[in-house]
Amino acid sequence: RFLTVGTVNVADVLDTMGYFDQGLSSEFSPYPANSEKLAGWAYTIRGQMTPYALEGGDPEKMKACQGITPGQVTVWSGDGEGICYIGELIAFGMKERGCVGALIDGGVRDIRLMAEHKFPVFARYRTPIQSLARWKVNSWQVPVSISGATSKCVTVHPGDFILGDEDGVIVIPSQMAGTVLAEAEALTEKERQIRADLKAGLTLAGALEKYG
Repeated sequence: RFLTVGTVNVADVLDTMGYFDQGLSSEFSPYPANSEKLAGWAYTIRGQMTPYALEGGDPEKMKACQGITPGQVTVWSGDGEGICYIGELIAFGMKERGCVGALIDGGVRDIRLMAEHKFPVFARYRTPIQSLARWKVNSWQVPVSISGATSKCVTVHPGDFILGDEDGVIVIPSQMAGTVLAEAEALTEKERQIRADLKAGLTLAGALEKYG
């Protein structure tokens, strides 16, 4: 059902409920640009820049990904700059577990290949540089801080709902996801009726008078 509503209507609904800082930074973009919509429950993963031997890999990243369940979006956070947090093989493994996409407060690579897997990704930047020997996962399923739009950071808790489309990404607190969805659906239908009336010849002033 969240796939049928846009981030703009969800943002408006959250404003009416007093949640003014749930939007993420405008730096987040879909990769590729025509990526499918991102919608799912947050599964958080956190890491940090940590020099280590390339040969050893990052076993904690593998452990973190093993906990993913169907319908979840992995939310990657940390202090990495210039490196990717995930690439195609990690994405493929997450999709096998039912993951419906990824939100990355950092970099992504293998963009064309992930598009072939129809795995939607929203990230702050793209880069060919891997995380191995540079950045390591240190925790998962904990509250994480993600770059915000109207605030420096937005806290994402495990189980919050993540919605991303061509207008950006927004975080919906888990306890109000159902209410926000119902209100966003109602607003979406109202706007559909307004557009139909405008197309039929109603003026904008008339639409404002009719619908408020």
